[in-house]
Amino acid sequence: MNFPSRTSSLSVGPAPRVRNPSVSSRLSSAVSMAERGEPHDDNGGIAAQHQIDEEIAKIKRYEDFTTIDWVQDAAREQMRRKARRRRQAGLYGSGQFDWRQRIYEAYDAAQGWIVVTIIGAAIGLNAAFLSIITEWLADIKMGYCDSKFYLNEDFCCWGEENECTHWHRWTGFEPLNYIIYIISATLLALTAAVLVKSYAPYAAGSGISEIKCIIAGFVMKGFLGWRTLLIKSLTLPLAIGSGLSVGKEGPSVHYAVCTGNVISRLFAKYRRNASKTREVLSACAAAGVAVAFGSPIGGVLFSLEEMSSHFPLKTLWRSYFCALVATAVLATMNPFRTGQLVMFQVKYDRTWHFFEVVFYIIIGIFGGLYGAFVMKWNLRAQAFRKKYLGQYAILEATFLALATAIVCYPNAFLRIDMTESMKVLFRECEGAEDYHGLCDPNHRFGNVVSLILATVIRIFFVIISYGCKVPAGIFVPSMAIGATFGRTVGIIVQAMHEAAGPKSVFFSSCAPDVPCITPGTYAFLGAAAALSGIMHITVSVVVIMFELTGALTYILPTMIVVGVTKAVSELFGKGGIADRMIWFSGFPYLDHKEEHNFGVPVSQAMISDVVSIPATGMTLKAVERLLTKDSYQGFPIVDDENSRILLGYIGRTELRYAVDRARRERALLSPLAKCTFAAAPGTTTTGQPSTSSHDQDDYTTGATTTVDFTPYVDTTPLTVHPRLPLETVMEIFRKIGPRVVLIEHRGRLTGLVTVKDCLKYQIKVEAAEHMHTHPREWDLRRLEEEGQEKVWELIQKAAFWVSDAVGRVSRGRIRLRDSFEGDRGRERNGQGGGGILDGTEEVGGEEDGLELENRRET
Repeated sequence: MNFPSRTSSLSVGPAPRVRNPSVSSRLSSAVSMAERGEPHDDNGGIAAQHQIDEEIAKIKRYEDFTTIDWVQDAAREQMRRKARRRRQAGLYGSGQFDWRQRIYEAYDAAQGWIVVTIIGAAIGLNAAFLSIITEWLADIKMGYCDSKFYLNEDFCCWGEENECTHWHRWTGFEPLNYIIYIISATLLALTAAVLVKSYAPYAAGSGISEIKCIIAGFVMKGFLGWRTLLIKSLTLPLAIGSGLSVGKEGPSVHYAVCTGNVISRLFAKYRRNASKTREVLSACAAAGVAVAFGSPIGGVLFSLEEMSSHFPLKTLWRSYFCALVATAVLATMNPFRTGQLVMFQVKYDRTWHFFEVVFYIIIGIFGGLYGAFVMKWNLRAQAFRKKYLGQYAILEATFLALATAIVCYPNAFLRIDMTESMKVLFRECEGAEDYHGLCDPNHRFGNVVSLILATVIRIFFVIISYGCKVPAGIFVPSMAIGATFGRTVGIIVQAMHEAAGPKSVFFSSCAPDVPCITPGTYAFLGAAAALSGIMHITVSVVVIMFELTGALTYILPTMIVVGVTKAVSELFGKGGIADRMIWFSGFPYLDHKEEHNFGVPVSQAMISDVVSIPATGMTLKAVERLLTKDSYQGFPIVDDENSRILLGYIGRTELRYAVDRARRERALLSPLAKCTFAAAPGTTTTGQPSTSSHDQDDYTTGATTTVDFTPYVDTTPLTVHPRLPLETVMEIFRKIGPRVVLIEHRGRLTGLVTVKDCLKYQIKVEAAEHMHTHPREWDLRRLEEEGQEKVWELIQKAAFWVSDAVGRVSRGRIRLRDSFEGDRGRERNGQGGGGILDGTEEVGGEEDGLELENRRET
């Protein structure tokens, strides 16, 4: 069974008709095609072809859902380097190589490090300012500083050891403070949601799933644009300050990558080369995690383990340097005035005991169960949001903030900001401020109950809040949940130690007259377990947590906890929340961490009904008619329709550009002109579309006019045999990165395959296996949909009751029900939709956006 593909294909590069049967030889020829395609080593031909590539690249930038062909991109980079070497050789030979040329060449060679340095500094500055603003917005809900209003509680009380005289609650009446807290949180979330929906819909969410696809080679217009960067930076502090159960670490990766994209596009070297840009984006992802956690090495490992499917040594060095610059700038800014890069950074000076491994395993099991539970129910919440709440994105975020504030304020560990709560929970009891009696044995039972409630309530709000239309990450909320659970375990173990006494065999390794149990370390390990459980990452979590503590002593406990979490997580499926969101959103992404064994040839997944173009004889009118069909993004070139001998491949963008250029240069070009897509043996091409005719009269009628499109045909496309295993073709897509792989048998075109075709076959096989092992799946799905309908009816009834109550109180001046009814009417008429939910909004004029259209790769 064959499936239409939705991936696009664009290929550039002149070359003679060379047919090589093997994949490796085709890759080699594609990389070196620039060298073979230069007529008589003429630098003018190189310049002309380079100009054509530049113009086509500009067209591609505004197309819907294009993908990067790494093979052709590498060939263009080789062409650029060879042209530069020849220019140098010519200048050396003529004696014109002066100091300005030397400076330019040195600048070109060092441009990558210059760009990474600028980007790292910009990310560090942005992270520092966002940290300061976020802490102030989180505290302003609780009170104010009478000396300087712009200071948060920590800065307002700086240097005051006993009682802070400058920080005041809003009123002395606690119920009124509760109301002010609720109103402030609601207004912050409302402002963030309005800004996101009105100006940059792609600023919503975390962004890690989309960035993984972008780094893998899928262009998403607007997702990394300057508008998204601006709105994400403005609304992220608002969303965090509102108290929503969302974090800033995932969005930190998004705005860091946006920063890298915006700055790198100012340099021509990166503006025209996607593979170079991918190196920068991978480095920016590492810097985003580095400034979020104060962990430069952890950020590099996170980019390697989670973000990048292609991570060569050069990218590793770039990522390391970018993370280093970003964290150095953040440390110089010192936003918390403590010398720490994040608020919850701690130092532990006591060791652990081997009997505690039992409790570490319990924490690890909790991390794995937490990740599986949250991912399962969050995906269901996302499905409900996409189906029913597409019209109410702003109202949903506002209501979530309102509900979170109402429920969380009474709990001392939910009332404060999540980073502040982790700072409190990670502390040792000795020599530190005691928050809410955490270190007081008399308050132990009450704190355990409060911490358990905080864990359960936070899990619920994370499930329903992650994915709402404000900047929303899940790293810190997960760590906060793990910290409350871990502190609970630590307090219980401490109570057990005190109850058992020093003569207990279990606690015999504890030294007398010295605190044996440090509950803060359990909170720290719980945060690591929850983070590993939700993201399914291991090594980077261990390094991040080590850099947060600086204590070599706790590397082994962290490894034990993360290892147990990983083992438990694998029992419930592979892939973290970012991978599940890629699957849920339908992004075409081949996960390099998955292993497949389909046992079928590629012919089972390929498209056999391929629209091809004959090498000669097709009229210009027929070519233009073919371009009007949006379902085709590339066309194989064959000798003729009967023999179907494969000669090359031309992308839709290249073909449209060639036709437009031919019409510009020949105003009287007839629609009946014959188009040539393959050069005759022994001829060369110059990179220009050409026309010829025997006389002017024939030219005006178009009887014998021909248009040569051979310079735009890729004569060395990547081809494989129909019996090649599908797993091998998927590895070709992962490792080499072509847009399309053509299938040929003895030189004859039999079909083609793209990433989406592989994914569709994979989904079909997995669905069949799942239905075979879970025959009641359809019944469960039907019951789930019925449950969603009932929940939606309850929400509507509650909304109408509130709107009617507001109308009665305001005596008809405020009529909320009309807006609800209007939205329902538009939804019934088909005018509504989840545009902001689906990620298919028009982002006017922005580059690199997210527009996924149904298009076939033929």
